[in-house]
Amino acid sequence: MDDGRSVVWPEAAERLKDDPAFGPLVAKIGPVRLAESDEDPFRALATSIIYQQLAGKAAATIHGRFVAALEGAVTPERVLAMPDDVLRTAGLSANKIAAIRDLARRADSGELGLERIHELSDEEAIDRLTRVRGIGVWTAHMFLLFQLRRPDVWPTGDLGVRNGIARVLGLSQPPSPAELEWIGVGYRPWRSAVAWYCWRAIDTAGRA
Repeated sequence: MDDGRSVVWPEAAERLKDDPAFGPLVAKIGPVRLAESDEDPFRALATSIIYQQLAGKAAATIHGRFVAALEGAVTPERVLAMPDDVLRTAGLSANKIAAIRDLARRADSGELGLERIHELSDEEAIDRLTRVRGIGVWTAHMFLLFQLRRPDVWPTGDLGVRNGIARVLGLSQPPSPAELEWIGVGYRPWRSAVAWYCWRAIDTAGRA
């Protein structure tokens, strides 16, 4: 059945199935699958800003109101033309309004070059994205992993990845970001897949 997800990085699953730690998880879950995205880069980044530090249901409600306020046309031009009071009515905080406007300004001016960001290296893309107010390294990592589907993103600041790898490797406590960086070295160039399996390790543990 088509659930809107597609297999990505099949080579990663082939490699990890023979890994002593990740092999059983790969056998249980199968290859990495990511949801198909119909969002362009600007809309995806605006969505990320809205969802930051909010519970899923509340974020989805605010996001829906934001999209409705723009009449479905989530573009830099529409954001810049929209009065602050309309965005506040949608539920956006002052900080998120400022962040989305900064994103829109930089996208509209061509500074971000979102239409060609897929041509940049991971490091170049992260550097460019984190110039935007409200977009940190974690958000940039998620954009590279889920939107651009880069295979070797390693979000060492993600608590889910840290908790998941502790469970997979049988560690007594989650590694620090610096420790996780070293752990990830041996999983290049498929660390995006490793991160995905770390998240699934937490999900499956919660359902056990």
